[in-house]
Amino acid sequence: MDTQKLVLFLIFATSMLFLWEAWQKEQLPPPSAASVSATQGGANQTEKNSQNETPIPGDKLVSAQPGKDGAAVENSVPVKVTGKLGIGEKIVVKTDMVVAEIDTAGGDLRRLELLQYPDTADKHKSFALLQSQDEHVYVAQSGLIGEGLPSHKTTYTADQSTYELVAGADKIEVRLLAPEADGVRVVKIYTFHRGTYLIDVSFEVTNQGTAAIQPFSYFQMLRDSQPPVGSVFMIPTYTGAALYTEQDKFKKIEFSALDKGKATYPKTADNGWIAMLEHYFLTAWLPKDKTPREYYAKPLGDNEYTAGVIVPVGMIEPGATATVTVPLYAGPEEQSKLAAVAPGLDLTVDYGWLTVIGAPLFWLLSFYHSWTGNWGVAIILLTMSVKLVFFPLSAAGYRSMAKMRLVTPKLQRLREQHGNDRQRMHQAMMDFYKAEKINPMGGCFPILVQIPVFISLYWVLLASVELRYAPFALWIEDMSSPDPYYVLPILMGISMFVQSKLSPPSADPIQAKVMQIMPFAFSIFFFFFPAGLVLYSLVNNVLSILQQWQITRMIEGSAAATAAGKQKKQNG
Repeated sequence: MDTQKLVLFLIFATSMLFLWEAWQKEQLPPPSAASVSATQGGANQTEKNSQNETPIPGDKLVSAQPGKDGAAVENSVPVKVTGKLGIGEKIVVKTDMVVAEIDTAGGDLRRLELLQYPDTADKHKSFALLQSQDEHVYVAQSGLIGEGLPSHKTTYTADQSTYELVAGADKIEVRLLAPEADGVRVVKIYTFHRGTYLIDVSFEVTNQGTAAIQPFSYFQMLRDSQPPVGSVFMIPTYTGAALYTEQDKFKKIEFSALDKGKATYPKTADNGWIAMLEHYFLTAWLPKDKTPREYYAKPLGDNEYTAGVIVPVGMIEPGATATVTVPLYAGPEEQSKLAAVAPGLDLTVDYGWLTVIGAPLFWLLSFYHSWTGNWGVAIILLTMSVKLVFFPLSAAGYRSMAKMRLVTPKLQRLREQHGNDRQRMHQAMMDFYKAEKINPMGGCFPILVQIPVFISLYWVLLASVELRYAPFALWIEDMSSPDPYYVLPILMGISMFVQSKLSPPSADPIQAKVMQIMPFAFSIFFFFFPAGLVLYSLVNNVLSILQQWQITRMIEGSAAATAAGKQKKQNG
């Protein structure tokens, strides 16, 4: 059996499956969002999407009529509206990590640039995670639920239009004052901290009236389903909502499921978080643990969706002040830091169905990076480590292939002797393998077991923001993107050609031609793969060639010595 052909076929078939899935997702238009009327259980609560009603923890239900831009109580303050978002004055906040824009219309966080991460299309600009443009909407909103209380449709006022984190300061506060109604004074506070992507969003509620009030607060993300810019030849990564609780663990809430009214997720809990995910980055509302909360997610129409959490502010007696704070994480999926931000937040880094392999691979990759400071060198060291682990299996496979090379002429004569009688030919070949003590499958399994590692590393390189714009050497400036000059894929094809020459030749002329074309075809295919993955494959092939060449040389040398000894005895 031609093990090299089988392995290459399996890799090729898997790769074509990936490409077909990517092509379908690229070509098929996203489903149009529609308002879905659904009854959702949990604590006697009902959410009526078609009426934009907002569920409140407990037995309350407050009807809101804000149109289609979110779930909250309508406020009587007039707001100029363009599309779905009101437009007020912009407040710019600069820290060592981000540049944020807050709009006084709703007090929304409308734009958030991550200063340490270049833009996908132009590396000379900062990447904008949140933005509210005509072609893409992704904003963070919040408000209070209760009669006369400010929502994300309220116009706030601020003392100044620019804020900057000065040297020596650890944080900066932006205070937005809502119009007072019924003796209730509300201040919305954004607190930005130095050296972190966590932003505290607070409501300070002062009851100056004569009766106690019991408001609820809500915090949500509003975005369309447009995925981030990426290559169609990569497997599309997940874009959508996600939720985590200790009881149900990590759960994705897909936009398509929301459109169909089939999304299932825990509605109430006293722990966990809710998030919006995209390739490399996420936003997540992180209520304090042991605080009762209610999660919600729904389509809003026009291909927009919202996901958020409702948190009680508590009973506020006359003359008293209460504050509710929910941190917002808006930043990269840095795997070494997410778990420290909130339990389960590291699960947002998706390695697909081979996470059990991908997670240790990334840990080892990060370990080598801490030594070398170069992700390309770390990939080379990781490749050598994986090769070392599989060395015994690979050696067994290459010994089997080397023995097959030696007996190929005899096998060819067997095929010629039996002609078209395939049954007799196969039986004769099995008898021959048994006599020669050769396992025809010996070279197959050792190579097949490495395919999951290859696929896992693909996901690691695809999902790890740490490798985004990470340089290697010379022209390779981004290990997560394809080689711009295709040098690595061409070298990869050459290495495959060399490796094929060390493998047993196929007796079938058609199969032999296919094997000759394979290196060229895979070179073109690898043009679209991340440079880091091609580097891994290239180094792995080079190490395999050295190992296979040495084993083949040893076995052929031993066979030659044995034949020479027999010849000497015959002549002697």
